[in-house]
Amino acid sequence: MTEVCEITGFNECLDGRVKTLHPVIHAGILNIRDNPKHQQEIKELQIDNIDFVVVNLYPFKETILKPNVTLEDAIENIDIGGPTMLRSAAKNSKDVTVVVDPLDYDKIIAELKANNEVTSQTKSYLAYKVFLHTSNYDAMIARYLGDQLQTQLESQLQSKEVLIEQITFPETFPEKLTLTFEKIQDMRYGENPHQNAAFYKEVGYTKGTLAEAKQINGKELSYNNINDANGALALLREFTEKTVVAVKHATPCGVASANSIYEAYTKAYKADPISIFGGIVVCNCEVDEETALKMNEIFLEIVIAPSYTIGAQKILKKKKNLRVLELPEIQYVNKNTLDMKKVDGGLIIQETNDRLFNSDVEFKVVTKIPPTIDQIEDLRFAWKIVKHVKSNAITLAKDKMSIGIGGGQVNRIWATKQAIEHAKEFVGGAFGAVLASDAFFPFDDCAFEAIKSGVTAIIQPGGSVRDQDSIDMCDKHGISMVFTSMRHFKH
Repeated sequence: MTEVCEITGFNECLDGRVKTLHPVIHAGILNIRDNPKHQQEIKELQIDNIDFVVVNLYPFKETILKPNVTLEDAIENIDIGGPTMLRSAAKNSKDVTVVVDPLDYDKIIAELKANNEVTSQTKSYLAYKVFLHTSNYDAMIARYLGDQLQTQLESQLQSKEVLIEQITFPETFPEKLTLTFEKIQDMRYGENPHQNAAFYKEVGYTKGTLAEAKQINGKELSYNNINDANGALALLREFTEKTVVAVKHATPCGVASANSIYEAYTKAYKADPISIFGGIVVCNCEVDEETALKMNEIFLEIVIAPSYTIGAQKILKKKKNLRVLELPEIQYVNKNTLDMKKVDGGLIIQETNDRLFNSDVEFKVVTKIPPTIDQIEDLRFAWKIVKHVKSNAITLAKDKMSIGIGGGQVNRIWATKQAIEHAKEFVGGAFGAVLASDAFFPFDDCAFEAIKSGVTAIIQPGGSVRDQDSIDMCDKHGISMVFTSMRHFKH
């Protein structure tokens, strides 16, 4: 092995920060072999050609993923010389073979054995991989440093070291945005069998997400499984008490909270025993044997929980196709994440909807009769659910159990009627239930339908020019209504 300093005639300096940043190295890589002028200069400078560049970059990703890593350690693991050599070699890929992925070693060796050279097509492909690799590396560094700066500035504000007007925060939406993801798996197909698909993870922001889940039983997750389960987990994180969320086609179909996981699951099942069949069930506490036996009574696609008793695992594994996932950090909320949707020709991005109410005051009572303590509990419960139902959205709840969910309708009265219709599956229907609406009532028809069905309290954002019509309707029939001043559209 030949040390770099033996080639350059210059010892590394600054604690190893400078090693390969030298004309002898980069001239050996960048000179064009069939350019006579280049070859004459190389000969005069007594520089040897470098035909192969194989680089493993400093482990920046591995470093920042370590617990309690310091900013200093992260910065020292930002590679400078490595990416520079890779970019030089990739630029001159006509003459230089550049390698960043050990998975390419066998192909390169096979070509060398067969032809004593690497084909031009392979060289071009390897150069393409270099720029994917280095752009990913740089984007990871940029996002990490931005997050660190945000954290530092927030800390300074809390300690009152500086005034907010003295601070320039990192831009949430910079003029140029580069995002980096790493592929976890290829999938059999996407939303439909004729669509190819893959699952990528967002490096550094996977705690508590499906990307970190340990699968202990069943087939691999499909595209639709991941999309549906992601929505179920987002809703589950709204709750701190023992809660079960059942989802079908990305829509909640049964949600319940209780004193035990068994009771919560039983209530979530009872909320919609038809739709839960073939659905996804997520739990925010350990699944025990009793609950596992109950789950195994029907066909479920996926069960996700922070943990399972040994007995529960054995029971659930009796169904070989049931996907059972363990996610210890199931209620963790990642900071600084963004909600992104791809559209033709671009990307629309927003901050995640991580708030439930608008201020320290959760809601304002706008009717003559205020809600009771029990109604307030159910109003909060229903409000958490309706936030995660596709707009227009209405949720009915009673005793911390969803009894009717209407979502994805083109007008609010249809969503209301849909939810009420679902509630008719229960004895007494919606009588005694509360209703939540993700956006304001444009007319008093929704309040009227709710009152006819037996609803006793309503929670909605308010903000319509005809708010008073709905308030008057509630007052006329002696039920409560509260305004949150916060809309929760979900499109």
